[in-house]
Amino acid sequence: MFEGFETRIVPGAGADIFCRIAGSGPPLLLLHGYPQTSAMWAGIAPRLAERFTVVVADLRGYGQSSAPDSRGGEHYAKRSMGNDMVAAMRELGHERFRLAGHDRGGRVAYRMALDHPEAVERLAVLDIVPTVAMWERLDAAGALSSYHWAFLAQPNPLPERLIGADPVFYLDHTLARWTASRSTSAFSPDALTEYRRAFNRPEAIHAACEDYRAGATIDRAHDGADREASRRIAAPMLLVWGAEGTPAKGGDPVDAWRGWVAGEMTGTQVPGGHFVVEEAPEETLAALLAFFAD
Repeated sequence: MFEGFETRIVPGAGADIFCRIAGSGPPLLLLHGYPQTSAMWAGIAPRLAERFTVVVADLRGYGQSSAPDSRGGEHYAKRSMGNDMVAAMRELGHERFRLAGHDRGGRVAYRMALDHPEAVERLAVLDIVPTVAMWERLDAAGALSSYHWAFLAQPNPLPERLIGADPVFYLDHTLARWTASRSTSAFSPDALTEYRRAFNRPEAIHAACEDYRAGATIDRAHDGADREASRRIAAPMLLVWGAEGTPAKGGDPVDAWRGWVAGEMTGTQVPGGHFVVEEAPEETLAALLAFFAD
Protein backbone atom coordinates (compact mmCIF):
# COMPACT_ATOMS: atom_id res chain seq x y z
CA MET A 1 0.00 0.00 0.00
CA PHE A 2 0.95 3.66 -0.49
CA GLU A 3 3.74 3.03 -2.99
CA GLY A 4 5.84 6.18 -3.32
CA PHE A 5 4.64 7.67 -0.03
CA GLU A 6 7.15 8.87 2.56
CA THR A 7 6.48 7.86 6.17
CA ARG A 8 7.22 10.12 9.13
CA ILE A 9 6.53 10.35 12.83
CA VAL A 10 5.60 13.98 13.53
CA PRO A 11 5.10 15.60 16.95
CA GLY A 12 1.52 16.58 17.63
CA ALA A 13 0.14 18.40 20.66
CA GLY A 14 0.51 15.56 23.15
CA ALA A 15 1.02 12.56 20.88
CA ASP A 16 3.40 11.51 18.12
CA ILE A 17 1.53 11.23 14.83
CA PHE A 18 2.37 8.71 12.11
CA CYS A 19 1.98 10.21 8.63
CA ARG A 20 2.20 8.96 5.06
CA ILE A 21 3.04 11.79 2.67
CA ALA A 22 3.17 12.14 -1.13
CA GLY A 23 2.35 14.47 -3.98
CA SER A 24 2.59 18.17 -4.68
CA GLY A 25 0.17 21.05 -4.78
CA PRO A 26 -2.18 22.35 -2.08
CA PRO A 27 -1.91 20.40 1.20
CA LEU A 28 -4.70 17.91 1.95
CA LEU A 29 -4.96 16.05 5.25
CA LEU A 30 -6.87 12.74 5.34
CA LEU A 31 -8.14 11.28 8.63
CA HIS A 32 -9.51 7.78 9.23
CA GLY A 33 -12.21 6.46 11.54
CA TYR A 34 -12.90 3.62 13.97
CA PRO A 35 -11.85 0.80 14.02
CA GLN A 36 -9.40 1.48 11.21
CA THR A 37 -6.10 3.22 10.50
CA SER A 38 -4.86 5.52 7.75
CA ALA A 39 -4.74 2.41 5.53
CA MET A 40 -8.43 3.06 4.72
CA TRP A 41 -7.24 5.75 2.27
CA ALA A 42 -4.83 3.47 0.36
CA GLY A 43 -7.17 2.99 -2.59
CA ILE A 44 -7.61 6.68 -3.42
CA ALA A 45 -4.75 8.58 -1.73
CA PRO A 46 -2.30 7.99 -4.63
CA ARG A 47 -4.77 9.52 -7.05
CA LEU A 48 -5.38 12.49 -4.76
CA ALA A 49 -1.59 12.91 -4.60
CA GLU A 50 -1.62 13.63 -8.34
CA ARG A 51 -3.30 16.95 -7.51
CA PHE A 52 -2.42 17.65 -3.86
CA THR A 53 0.30 17.27 -1.24
CA VAL A 54 -1.45 14.46 0.62
CA VAL A 55 -0.84 13.77 4.32
CA VAL A 56 -2.52 10.57 5.53
CA ALA A 57 -2.35 10.42 9.33
CA ASP A 58 -3.14 7.95 12.09
CA LEU A 59 -5.16 9.54 14.89
CA ARG A 60 -3.65 9.41 18.37
CA GLY A 61 -4.23 5.97 19.86
CA TYR A 62 -4.68 4.36 16.43
CA GLY A 63 -2.31 2.65 14.02
CA GLN A 64 1.30 3.71 14.44
CA SER A 65 0.62 6.96 16.31
CA SER A 66 1.31 7.05 20.04
CA ALA A 67 -1.45 6.30 22.54
CA PRO A 68 -1.38 8.64 25.56
CA ASP A 69 -2.68 7.11 28.77
CA SER A 70 -6.13 8.44 29.62
CA ARG A 71 -9.06 8.08 32.00
CA GLY A 72 -12.63 9.02 31.25
CA GLY A 73 -11.78 10.14 27.72
CA GLU A 74 -9.70 13.09 28.95
CA HIS A 75 -6.92 12.72 26.35
CA TYR A 76 -9.16 11.57 23.49
CA ALA A 77 -11.50 14.52 23.18
CA LYS A 78 -11.75 15.55 19.55
CA ARG A 79 -10.37 18.95 20.53
CA SER A 80 -7.15 17.28 21.73
CA MET A 81 -7.00 14.98 18.72
CA GLY A 82 -7.56 17.94 16.41
CA ASN A 83 -4.82 19.93 18.12
CA ASP A 84 -2.48 17.05 17.31
CA MET A 85 -3.25 17.37 13.62
CA VAL A 86 -2.91 21.14 13.47
CA ALA A 87 0.48 20.86 15.21
CA ALA A 88 1.59 18.03 12.93
CA MET A 89 0.61 19.91 9.78
CA ARG A 90 2.49 22.99 11.00
CA GLU A 91 5.53 20.80 11.66
CA LEU A 92 5.25 19.69 8.02
CA GLY A 93 5.10 23.32 6.90
CA HIS A 94 1.34 23.60 6.30
CA GLU A 95 -0.30 26.44 8.21
CA ARG A 96 -3.51 26.18 6.16
CA PHE A 97 -4.81 23.06 4.45
CA ARG A 98 -7.77 21.15 3.07
CA LEU A 99 -9.17 18.42 5.26
CA ALA A 100 -11.23 15.23 4.90
CA GLY A 101 -12.23 12.89 7.70
CA HIS A 102 -14.25 9.70 7.88
CA ASP A 103 -16.15 8.52 10.98
CA ARG A 104 -14.12 9.48 14.11
CA GLY A 105 -11.73 11.32 11.80
CA GLY A 106 -14.70 13.32 10.58
CA ARG A 107 -15.46 14.30 14.16
CA VAL A 108 -11.87 15.39 14.66
CA ALA A 109 -12.08 17.28 11.36
CA TYR A 110 -15.18 19.33 12.11
CA ARG A 111 -13.85 20.10 15.60
CA MET A 112 -10.66 21.39 13.93
CA ALA A 113 -12.73 23.59 11.63
CA LEU A 114 -14.55 25.07 14.63
CA ASP A 115 -11.47 25.49 16.83
CA HIS A 116 -8.94 26.43 14.12
CA PRO A 117 -10.79 28.27 11.33
CA GLU A 118 -7.50 29.88 10.29
CA ALA A 119 -6.07 26.45 9.46
CA VAL A 120 -8.93 24.66 7.68
CA GLU A 121 -9.47 25.95 4.15
CA ARG A 122 -12.06 23.41 2.99
CA LEU A 123 -13.68 20.55 4.94
CA ALA A 124 -15.16 17.21 3.88
CA VAL A 125 -16.82 14.91 6.42
CA LEU A 126 -17.72 11.35 5.50
CA ASP A 127 -20.75 9.45 6.82
CA ILE A 128 -21.37 11.27 10.10
CA VAL A 129 -23.71 13.78 11.71
CA PRO A 130 -22.59 16.05 14.58
CA THR A 131 -21.81 14.19 17.80
CA VAL A 132 -24.43 15.96 19.91
CA ALA A 133 -27.04 15.35 17.19
CA MET A 134 -26.10 11.66 17.05
CA TRP A 135 -26.81 11.28 20.76
CA GLU A 136 -30.04 13.26 20.58
CA ARG A 137 -31.47 11.31 17.65
CA LEU A 138 -30.83 7.84 19.12
CA ASP A 139 -34.10 5.94 19.36
CA ALA A 140 -34.58 2.22 19.94
CA ALA A 141 -33.56 1.30 16.40
CA GLY A 142 -30.56 3.62 16.52
CA ALA A 143 -29.47 2.28 19.88
CA LEU A 144 -29.48 -1.24 18.50
CA SER A 145 -27.65 -0.41 15.26
CA SER A 146 -25.17 1.95 16.97
CA TYR A 147 -24.85 0.05 20.24
CA HIS A 148 -21.08 0.59 20.26
CA TRP A 149 -21.53 4.28 21.15
CA ALA A 150 -22.78 3.30 24.62
CA PHE A 151 -20.83 0.05 24.95
CA LEU A 152 -17.38 1.53 24.28
CA ALA A 153 -18.14 4.47 26.57
CA GLN A 154 -18.70 2.20 29.59
CA PRO A 155 -16.08 2.62 32.36
CA ASN A 156 -12.77 0.84 32.08
CA PRO A 157 -12.20 -2.14 32.19
CA LEU A 158 -15.53 -3.54 30.95
CA PRO A 159 -15.31 -2.95 27.17
CA GLU A 160 -11.51 -3.33 27.15
CA ARG A 161 -11.76 -6.73 28.84
CA LEU A 162 -14.57 -8.02 26.64
CA ILE A 163 -12.99 -6.86 23.35
CA GLY A 164 -9.55 -8.01 24.50
CA ALA A 165 -10.79 -11.59 24.78
CA ASP A 166 -10.89 -11.80 20.95
CA PRO A 167 -9.92 -8.47 19.33
CA VAL A 168 -9.74 -9.71 15.73
CA PHE A 169 -13.21 -11.26 15.95
CA TYR A 170 -14.61 -7.98 17.31
CA LEU A 171 -12.83 -5.95 14.63
CA ASP A 172 -13.96 -8.14 11.74
CA HIS A 173 -17.53 -8.29 13.08
CA THR A 174 -17.64 -4.49 13.37
CA LEU A 175 -16.22 -3.89 9.91
CA ALA A 176 -18.58 -6.37 8.26
CA ARG A 177 -21.66 -5.14 10.14
CA TRP A 178 -21.30 -1.58 8.88
CA THR A 179 -20.96 -2.46 5.18
CA ALA A 180 -23.81 -2.86 2.74
CA SER A 181 -22.71 -6.44 1.98
CA ARG A 182 -22.35 -7.36 5.68
CA SER A 183 -18.92 -8.77 4.89
CA THR A 184 -15.28 -7.69 4.79
CA SER A 185 -15.13 -8.05 1.01
CA ALA A 186 -14.82 -4.28 0.49
CA PHE A 187 -11.49 -4.13 2.33
CA SER A 188 -8.21 -4.99 0.63
CA PRO A 189 -6.21 -7.85 2.18
CA ASP A 190 -3.35 -5.46 2.98
CA ALA A 191 -5.66 -3.01 4.73
CA LEU A 192 -7.35 -5.80 6.71
CA THR A 193 -3.96 -7.07 7.81
CA GLU A 194 -3.03 -3.61 9.07
CA TYR A 195 -6.36 -3.11 10.84
CA ARG A 196 -6.03 -6.44 12.61
CA ARG A 197 -2.42 -5.89 13.61
CA ALA A 198 -3.10 -2.39 14.91
CA PHE A 199 -6.29 -3.27 16.79
CA ASN A 200 -4.85 -6.41 18.39
CA ARG A 201 -3.04 -4.42 21.12
CA PRO A 202 -4.34 -3.57 24.62
CA GLU A 203 -3.27 0.08 24.31
CA ALA A 204 -5.15 0.46 21.01
CA ILE A 205 -8.33 -1.10 22.42
CA HIS A 206 -8.13 1.19 25.45
CA ALA A 207 -7.51 4.27 23.27
CA ALA A 208 -10.54 3.49 21.12
CA CYS A 209 -12.72 3.14 24.21
CA GLU A 210 -11.37 6.44 25.51
CA ASP A 211 -12.25 7.98 22.14
CA TYR A 212 -15.87 6.92 22.63
CA ARG A 213 -15.90 7.90 26.31
CA ALA A 214 -14.92 11.37 25.20
CA GLY A 215 -17.66 11.25 22.59
CA ALA A 216 -20.27 10.56 25.26
CA THR A 217 -19.11 13.35 27.56
CA ILE A 218 -16.45 15.91 26.61
CA ASP A 219 -17.16 16.07 22.87
CA ARG A 220 -20.89 16.28 23.44
CA ALA A 221 -20.35 19.15 25.87
CA HIS A 222 -18.09 20.98 23.40
CA ASP A 223 -20.71 20.60 20.67
CA GLY A 224 -23.44 21.80 23.00
CA ALA A 225 -21.46 24.87 23.98
CA ASP A 226 -20.77 25.74 20.34
CA ARG A 227 -24.43 25.32 19.44
CA GLU A 228 -25.50 27.48 22.37
CA ALA A 229 -23.03 30.19 21.31
CA SER A 230 -24.08 29.90 17.63
CA ARG A 231 -20.51 29.11 16.59
CA ARG A 232 -20.44 27.75 13.05
CA ILE A 233 -17.98 26.17 10.65
CA ALA A 234 -16.61 28.91 8.42
CA ALA A 235 -14.97 26.70 5.78
CA PRO A 236 -16.89 25.45 2.76
CA MET A 237 -18.08 21.95 3.62
CA LEU A 238 -18.79 18.75 1.70
CA LEU A 239 -20.85 15.89 3.16
CA VAL A 240 -20.49 12.40 1.69
CA TRP A 241 -22.59 9.54 3.03
CA GLY A 242 -23.37 5.95 2.14
CA ALA A 243 -26.86 5.09 0.92
CA GLU A 244 -27.00 2.33 3.54
CA GLY A 245 -24.94 4.04 6.24
CA THR A 246 -26.19 5.23 9.63
CA PRO A 247 -26.66 8.94 8.74
CA ALA A 248 -28.92 8.06 5.81
CA LYS A 249 -31.18 6.00 8.09
CA GLY A 250 -32.01 9.07 10.16
CA GLY A 251 -33.17 11.26 7.29
CA ASP A 252 -31.31 13.69 5.05
CA PRO A 253 -27.80 14.11 6.55
CA VAL A 254 -27.64 17.66 5.16
CA ASP A 255 -30.53 18.60 7.44
CA ALA A 256 -28.56 17.39 10.48
CA TRP A 257 -25.77 19.84 9.62
CA ARG A 258 -27.96 22.89 9.05
CA GLY A 259 -27.14 25.42 11.71
CA TRP A 260 -23.57 24.17 12.00
CA VAL A 261 -22.16 25.65 8.80
CA ALA A 262 -21.92 29.38 8.08
CA GLY A 263 -20.78 29.10 4.49
CA GLU A 264 -21.34 26.88 1.48
CA MET A 265 -22.43 23.30 2.18
CA THR A 266 -22.94 20.57 -0.40
CA GLY A 267 -23.78 16.92 0.01
CA THR A 268 -23.67 13.75 -2.04
CA GLN A 269 -24.82 10.20 -1.46
CA VAL A 270 -22.72 7.29 -2.73
CA PRO A 271 -23.51 3.57 -2.93
CA GLY A 272 -22.79 1.22 -0.06
CA GLY A 273 -22.69 1.41 3.69
CA HIS A 274 -20.57 3.27 6.20
CA PHE A 275 -17.11 2.75 4.69
CA VAL A 276 -17.60 4.98 1.69
CA VAL A 277 -13.92 5.25 0.72
CA GLU A 278 -13.61 1.49 0.39
CA GLU A 279 -17.15 0.56 -0.64
CA ALA A 280 -17.55 3.33 -3.24
CA PRO A 281 -14.01 4.49 -4.04
CA GLU A 282 -14.67 5.96 -7.48
CA GLU A 283 -17.73 7.92 -6.43
CA THR A 284 -16.07 9.17 -3.25
CA LEU A 285 -12.90 10.12 -5.10
CA ALA A 286 -14.88 12.04 -7.71
CA ALA A 287 -16.74 13.99 -5.00
CA LEU A 288 -13.53 14.86 -3.16
CA LEU A 289 -11.68 15.90 -6.31
CA ALA A 290 -14.52 18.14 -7.45
CA PHE A 291 -14.79 19.77 -4.03
CA PHE A 292 -11.12 20.24 -3.18
CA ALA A 293 -10.13 21.35 -6.69
CA ASP A 294 -12.30 24.47 -6.45
